[in-house]
Amino acid sequence: MESKAQETTLLKKSGTFAALQHRNFQLYFGGQLVSNAGTWMQVIAQGWLVYQISHSELALGIVGFASAIPTLLVSPWGGVIVDRVPKRTLLVWTQASAMLLAFILAGLTFAGIVQEWHIILLAAGIGVVNSFDGPARQAFVVEMVGREDLPNAIAVNSMMINIARVIGPALGGFLLAFLGASWCFTINGFSYLAVIISLLVMELKPHVAPVRLDSPFSELAGGLKYVANQPELKGLLLLSLIFSVFGISYSTILPAFVERVLNQDAVIYGWINAMIGIGATLGAFMIASYHGENWRGSWLLISSIGFPIVLTLFAFTQYVPLSLALSIGLGMGFMVQFTMINTLLQTRVDDRLRGRVMGLYTLTFFGFSPFGNLIVGILSEHIGLSVSVMIFAALSLILSLIIFQKTPQIKRLP
Repeated sequence: MESKAQETTLLKKSGTFAALQHRNFQLYFGGQLVSNAGTWMQVIAQGWLVYQISHSELALGIVGFASAIPTLLVSPWGGVIVDRVPKRTLLVWTQASAMLLAFILAGLTFAGIVQEWHIILLAAGIGVVNSFDGPARQAFVVEMVGREDLPNAIAVNSMMINIARVIGPALGGFLLAFLGASWCFTINGFSYLAVIISLLVMELKPHVAPVRLDSPFSELAGGLKYVANQPELKGLLLLSLIFSVFGISYSTILPAFVERVLNQDAVIYGWINAMIGIGATLGAFMIASYHGENWRGSWLLISSIGFPIVLTLFAFTQYVPLSLALSIGLGMGFMVQFTMINTLLQTRVDDRLRGRVMGLYTLTFFGFSPFGNLIVGILSEHIGLSVSVMIFAALSLILSLIIFQKTPQIKRLP
């Protein structure tokens, strides 16, 4: 009987939704699901609004640049702060700040006075908030579920984000078409309350402030030195950087692609994003369900090859049903790559340096993306949307394969 009970416990812990055994993670899951759906509604509405105001791919690139460039400057310091303060408190402040920015954008749009520079400035504000919010969220997961269920929690969290990516764009596309962008921004603002409430009602161990003898500059340098001496961590961060700059920058010009290549409107734009979300959810579910050995590195290699190929096909497709099908493939490839890098980093980092390493991860994944966003916007205006996306897909594939060649142990990581 005892052996059978132990076996049942083991199966329970290794199940697809093992992390949801933890009450705090249940609260986090529910709050983030609502908030991320609202965020995706705003992403859809903001991109479409910018393009309708400017009819310029470059303007889309500039907004993407503005939203991400603060991450390049701030996120390493955000990681230092995360290692110093209670993560829940920091997250409450970042969510409240993001809510305020969403309401400001909604007010400007309702008043009919919104201009490109308003959107660029507010996008930069969100970038600053995310520079602290990203590392804090990544490092907070282990406090909710512990190390044992950490890999599963990352996969389940990714699944939740992409369930929201299905709901948000689909609903956002319809609201955008029939009610306008202002309502998308308003609903997103209210959605942050779900996260704030879930954080406040969690029962967590009291925060113990570590004794700090080093200055913030020394701590940042210590995090950089730690990564530099770990070839696997360095290789994973470089893969994150490549994927961010060349892999997912296509999403910045997606509103223009839908209107000019597919000759469709905001509803189809919403559905393409929703299909990407469905694919990502399927990818996250597969990751959460799979418990093999020495597999994460292999899946990362496969996704690094498969995603650019699917993206190239997507770039030259003008048939909407095929575009929707390929969008599912894009979502799956994105999710496998994103989750594998995140999980492999988090399961190998020292807890004392977790905030700083996840700050560097936020830097590579979000901080350098503005350059990809800006360049793909410029290229699209000069050589065309499809060719620009194809070039970026090719660069993503080639550079990723170079990293795997230089750091072959990554593809054997469990």
